[in-house]
Amino acid sequence: MRTVHSPVNAERGRDRVRTLLVLALTSGCALAAEDPPPAEKTEGQAKSDQAEGESSAQDLRNWMTLSVGGTFVNGDTAAFQHRSGLPEGAFGGVEDFHYEQEAGTNTLFKVDGRGIFDNHDYSIRLELTKQDVGFVRAGYSQFRTYYDGTGGYLPGAPWFELDDSELAVDRSEAWFEAGLRLPKWPEITLRYAHQTREGSKDSTSWGDTTQTGGAGTRNIVPSFRDLDEVRDLVAADARRVFGKTEVGVGLRYEASRSDDSLNLRRLPGEPGDAYVTQKDGLDTQMFNAHAFAESQISTKARFTVGYAYTGLDTDLSGYRVYGTQYDPDLAQRLPSPNTFQGLSGGSQLQQQVANLNLMLTLKEALYLVPSVRIEKQDIESVSNYGLLASPLTSYAQEVSSDRGLLDVSEALELRYSGLTNWVFFARGNWLQGSGDLNENWMNLSTAANVLYRTTDDERASQKYTAGVSWYPLRRVQLSAEYYHKLRTTDYEHTRDSTPNTPPGLSRYPAYLVARESQTDNAQVRVAWRPRHNLSLVARYDYQLTTLTSRADTLASVESADITSQIASGSVSWIPFNRLYLQGSLTFVLDTTDTPADELTAAVQESENDYWTASFGGGYALDDKTDLNVQYTYYQADNYVSNAAVGMPYGAGFENHAVAATLTRRLSNRVSVSLKYGFFASNDETSGGHNDYDAHLLCTSLQYRF
Repeated sequence: MRTVHSPVNAERGRDRVRTLLVLALTSGCALAAEDPPPAEKTEGQAKSDQAEGESSAQDLRNWMTLSVGGTFVNGDTAAFQHRSGLPEGAFGGVEDFHYEQEAGTNTLFKVDGRGIFDNHDYSIRLELTKQDVGFVRAGYSQFRTYYDGTGGYLPGAPWFELDDSELAVDRSEAWFEAGLRLPKWPEITLRYAHQTREGSKDSTSWGDTTQTGGAGTRNIVPSFRDLDEVRDLVAADARRVFGKTEVGVGLRYEASRSDDSLNLRRLPGEPGDAYVTQKDGLDTQMFNAHAFAESQISTKARFTVGYAYTGLDTDLSGYRVYGTQYDPDLAQRLPSPNTFQGLSGGSQLQQQVANLNLMLTLKEALYLVPSVRIEKQDIESVSNYGLLASPLTSYAQEVSSDRGLLDVSEALELRYSGLTNWVFFARGNWLQGSGDLNENWMNLSTAANVLYRTTDDERASQKYTAGVSWYPLRRVQLSAEYYHKLRTTDYEHTRDSTPNTPPGLSRYPAYLVARESQTDNAQVRVAWRPRHNLSLVARYDYQLTTLTSRADTLASVESADITSQIASGSVSWIPFNRLYLQGSLTFVLDTTDTPADELTAAVQESENDYWTASFGGGYALDDKTDLNVQYTYYQADNYVSNAAVGMPYGAGFENHAVAATLTRRLSNRVSVSLKYGFFASNDETSGGHNDYDAHLLCTSLQYRF
């Protein structure tokens, strides 16, 4: 079964759009245009600051900002919420609150808070600090992330939707922290946090349908995950300076519980229509101990060493059932060969990591930094479950594995700045690793081995980097960097119960004998400030990655070529005191080529090209009134539908975002703002079903005291 378009590439495009929208929107009512350069102020800001006076500014160090607003969406509400991070409809509350006050000699009390109703955006932070004694802090925060529960689009097929595609996940954290900062005593910090994640989000594990107009069975039916996760962590850290040596130690303990589920529907409205629920339970306990030491051995040598131990115990549980509804009881269950029940088991991880670094000053402006890192891991896992033959009959299965690895990596860096206006650096990284993997799968009902395998692997990598920075003029900087990276992995399957040749091709990694990846990357950057009020920056990156694989009984084959090019530029200009302007442009070419696209029309060459542009500015209309505007644009035009034969790759997406903020300072204590935003999105990969136009309107009032 094939999906209609690549959900991974589509999600990458949506992530980029979401990033662009964040430039125009922040949580709550605030519209964020890029700030003007800190060295310059508009005329209105400068006069207002002067009128306020230094003493008044110091007195008015507390503030509260109240805001209220709303969004109006025409089109797909779920897509808008997912990309903007804002709900549809009205919202408002305390956008920002800050209060601080002396609570005694050398003692300061602070409170920071935020509460935006109907956006589930709340936070409060309290802190009491006494100089040369320590601090106590506590807080709580909660925020919501929106998701779009849509599936795949196929021309000629129905557009499948969830009963409610407007999904959301709430994350929260309650925490407490205390620190001891007595002179001549070790610095001690204790922290406790309770974190939760709860709600529903979309999944790319879509259900299947045959309602495709003759295109066969396709996975385009949307699915979703229900999340219910809790984590508690306790941490303690201490550090102390002894002469020229600083020593630190720390402990960390985490306990977590996850009760999640994947929910999908197969063959909706057809014979065999069924709701599938897969429960994934996970309980973990993690303990970590770490220590470091940093010493100034001499005026020309500094040595650091670090060590960390981590132990992780995991218990898992779950089941997968088919039924006439999600998570059906026994009477609602349907028979299926893809179900299991009574999953139990777990894994244990033991990890040790050590780092050693030495910084040597060979001569003035010439530095050498050698380093070594050693990592050892041991993982043992086992799981038991029952394959359901009927709602009342199952066959017990047991799967176990153990994995061990040892990696040793070295690095050597050389930096020289002895030539006027030049900085040179070179770096080499090397890694040697070995490991083993043992896998066993047994049908306990028949005492038969379904699979047993032992695989040894040898890994090696090397990376060489060189770069230079040049300052030919006082306001011009040129820099360039190049690196070459080679990574190889060799597999030896000393025991294997399954054949590695067609049609019984064994599963990964048993059919592989060797893999190799080679990457070359070059980048150049130019920064120029022709005038004190004008800055220009340009950058170009080029990267080529080649993947080569060799399967058992076959010759080596170049399995993929990945080419990426990124060109970007930005400009900042302050033509006069009342006005600042900023703009940027980025263009990306990203292509993945595999031999498969030359053998069949069902596989396309993957292209992920896109470009973005943004423009912003601010203007002081008078001494007390400022106007800020921001515009962003994103376009990806890579979508070519070959849905009749295979899976299309690439995104077809266009997005506009415009935001404007008008701020008026009524006095040195009170200011008001009015904010408006317009957003338009067109998604070709969804056949227009995820398109929307949206408006944002809100106002805020800030009072300083």
